[in-house]
Amino acid sequence: MPSAPPAVSRRRVLVGAATLALLSATAAACGSKPPPPEVDDLVAQQDRARNDSQLAATAAAAANPQIAPALTAVASERSAHARALADEITRASGTTTPTSTPTSTSTSASTSPASAPTTQDVIGALRGSADSAAQLAAKLSGYRAGLLGSIAASCTAAYTVALVPPEQAP
Repeated sequence: MPSAPPAVSRRRVLVGAATLALLSATAAACGSKPPPPEVDDLVAQQDRARNDSQLAATAAAAANPQIAPALTAVASERSAHARALADEITRASGTTTPTSTPTSTSTSASTSPASAPTTQDVIGALRGSADSAAQLAAKLSGYRAGLLGSIAASCTAAYTVALVPPEQAP
């Protein structure tokens, strides 16, 4: 005699569905990837860009009128670099990053011009940023490599062309 098919109760169906849902949620949580390791490198580049922007803006406020516009332009460019890096960090990690940009500060009456950063300080910071971005660009590929290569080129142009004092220009 053939045996009767096993009876499936409503309770068994609900328990099975709950178990399946729990396993799916656990598997999804375990399967999410952490952000790529180069995101940390991009964050470091973003910090450098923000710091350079602030440094150049502060130096522009205390600089002589001949070089101040170039320092202001450098501050603006480095701020744009920070925004571009923030966009790429957001895209790569799937999370939002702070997008605040440094604001230009002017020297107050209590701040002496001797304590303000100089053009040479900005040039030194830009050299370091250009080298760092170029080294990281060589390790990456695709858009990130291009972005960092562009940043390195911009920093290099700023300290070799835009910030050269007129008496040192060829």
